[in-house]
Amino acid sequence: MENQRLFLVIALMFVLFLIWQAWVEDRAAKNPPTPVATTSAPTAAAPSPAGVSTPQQQDVPNVATPADSKPLEPLRSAQRVRVVTDLFEAEIDTTGGDLRHVGLRTYPKSIEQKDEPFVLLQDNRTELFIAQSGLISDSGAAPNHYAQFVPEQTEYRLQEGQNSLDVRLTWTDPDGIKVVKTYTFQRGSFVIDLSQRVENGSSQDWRGSQYRQLQRTPPPKQSGGLGMGVYTYTGGVISTPDKKYEKISFDNMAKKDLSLEVKGGWVAVIQHYFLGAWIPDQSETNTFYTKVTGGDRYILGMVGSRQIVPANGSTTFHNRLYVGPKIQSTLEELTPNLRLTVDYGYLTIIAQPLFWLLKAIYSVVGNWGWAIIILTILIKAAFFKLSETSYKSMANMRRLAPKLQSLKERYGDDKQKMNQAMMDIYKKEKINPLGGCLPIVVQIPVFIALYWMLLESVELRQAPFMLWIQDLSTKDPFYVLPLIMGATMFIQQKLNPPPPDPIQAKVMMALPLVFTVFFLWFPAGLVLYWVVNNVLSIAQQYVITKRVEALGAKA
Repeated sequence: MENQRLFLVIALMFVLFLIWQAWVEDRAAKNPPTPVATTSAPTAAAPSPAGVSTPQQQDVPNVATPADSKPLEPLRSAQRVRVVTDLFEAEIDTTGGDLRHVGLRTYPKSIEQKDEPFVLLQDNRTELFIAQSGLISDSGAAPNHYAQFVPEQTEYRLQEGQNSLDVRLTWTDPDGIKVVKTYTFQRGSFVIDLSQRVENGSSQDWRGSQYRQLQRTPPPKQSGGLGMGVYTYTGGVISTPDKKYEKISFDNMAKKDLSLEVKGGWVAVIQHYFLGAWIPDQSETNTFYTKVTGGDRYILGMVGSRQIVPANGSTTFHNRLYVGPKIQSTLEELTPNLRLTVDYGYLTIIAQPLFWLLKAIYSVVGNWGWAIIILTILIKAAFFKLSETSYKSMANMRRLAPKLQSLKERYGDDKQKMNQAMMDIYKKEKINPLGGCLPIVVQIPVFIALYWMLLESVELRQAPFMLWIQDLSTKDPFYVLPLIMGATMFIQQKLNPPPPDPIQAKVMMALPLVFTVFFLWFPAGLVLYWVVNNVLSIAQQYVITKRVEALGAKA
């Protein structure tokens, strides 16, 4: 069995999997799931307690919210409150006190638009992603995200030497209920603290709950060359004591509403490199829920247990909202399991140490491209002996290729006699034709884990390497690296024993061209890894092949 052929077939299966994944994403973008018609407003109604409460949670008020009776309509908007900090350019709408716009100032939109922040939250109709919060009550008035708040001022800016910024909006009811919603922005932090203070100036107890939710439309279709792109998961995720990390896709939301009582945990909507997450107090019990409204708006949120505010008393509901990049160290410090939103899939156990090592190398060399190269060298060194076994097997097979070809000519179509003669030669030469399979198979999970690690790491976003490679997370603008990779694959083919079957030989010779086309639109960081790995493999295989051939000549 020819070992390199096995490796290429497995690698081709992996690329075909990526193409299939891209096709699935493409289909989903063209035909988003259509949920059953609902009477909820497209503004993602505050959770109807009847829809999220469970028999064990009788303290959730069983009343309809004002939003449930409203017809479908565009997202409402009133006055905007603009907030500028060292990290954010944000806008809060006085309708509901929603966080409607967040631009990340330290993450430019693109290399060409360095002064324009990447927009994570926005209320654009086709790319909607907003954070909402509110209160619901069965004993008095309560402001949900339709309520009109009054801001203290319409523009805030974090000044030099100022470490925090409070943005207050107030809602009042004629019956004496007052709610002050306060967003607190901290210097150097992507966490936004939100408090909702209820002041009960009436003569009756006020009973109510708070809710927090993220509302999003599916992302527009992404595409790369030839309709192919590199796709990562975009959708909802939750964390509970039972499941540390669980995806709640848009498709799942459309099929069935989620209603799950959870102590602690968090809810989030993630996309490539970034996320928005509501993080409750970990001692607090909430009901996690999903809703679909307006046909294409998906809501993931949580509603807390009922609180009682006595007459002339007050209480404050506290929340934390993370809006920013998937920086693992930051997420790990923030709350348990939020780091898992950097999703390496089933190979996390391999990818996580690889990322740690890559980051450690970067801290020394200060360039992510060189860090990838050094990491590749270290991985290649770790597998040196395994690769050596594989290449020796290939070199011996290459040395025997003329004899095997003569056997084919001698026995023609009599495969039984030909196979027996081949086994006799292997036995005489003390060659195991399967000797190189295991070393290659062992390395494949590492290659795939490294692929996902490089793809998911926000640190590589817009990270320059050298010369024309100014963003390792996007394709090579001049396709130089993919072409070099194709050339190295062709050279590797020449070092391997040719398949005895002419059709197989033609297929194998076509693979470098096929892979080059696939890799044209892969992120440059990934292609850089493959180029360096191939060059090192060629050097090692060339030396081993020459040694084996020299020993064979002496024999």
